[in-house]
Amino acid sequence: MPSETTHAPANDATSPDAATGPFGGKAIVLVGLMGAGKTTVGRRLANRLGLPFVDADSEVEAAAGQTIPEIFETHGEPAFRDGERKVIARLLSNGPQVLATGGGAFMDPETRASVRALGISVWLKADLDVLMRRVGKRPTRPLLKADNPRAVMEKLMQERNPVYAEADIALETGDGPHEDVVDRLVTLLEPFK
Repeated sequence: MPSETTHAPANDATSPDAATGPFGGKAIVLVGLMGAGKTTVGRRLANRLGLPFVDADSEVEAAAGQTIPEIFETHGEPAFRDGERKVIARLLSNGPQVLATGGGAFMDPETRASVRALGISVWLKADLDVLMRRVGKRPTRPLLKADNPRAVMEKLMQERNPVYAEADIALETGDGPHEDVVDRLVTLLEPFK
């Protein structure tokens, strides 16, 4: 059985936030490692919920006028992370939406604070083999341009998983159909409405 956890807030229909729209006016923010399915699941979830879908990586690229690999190569990871933090803060101010973030976004303390204030965080988890199969389909990931991408991914899992575990919801994505993940996620989001 897939692992699922929820840290739902105490919220009732008479709370002031209930009148601000679905999910108390908050964004649903998908976090997790590259390859976890944030963009694919996010698009389907947004469609199911009737909310806009926004991909933070695409927004960062649009703001910079460069692809993420180009940003990393030209300006370095710190500059990318700074731009990512600013873009996500701007996007979160847009209210209810499904927002897919880059794998490292939730690692930034300011971004986590913004997500806590304006979003419902969802950690999409997958095991190492699943992640490696998925990221192998897109060889442009800057952090995996290494002699041993699997070792890099293992290290990222060790560093990031404890922080991802702070998310409001944790959901194993596994190898099954994305629609099954969306079905389970819709159920896990119910207490946040």
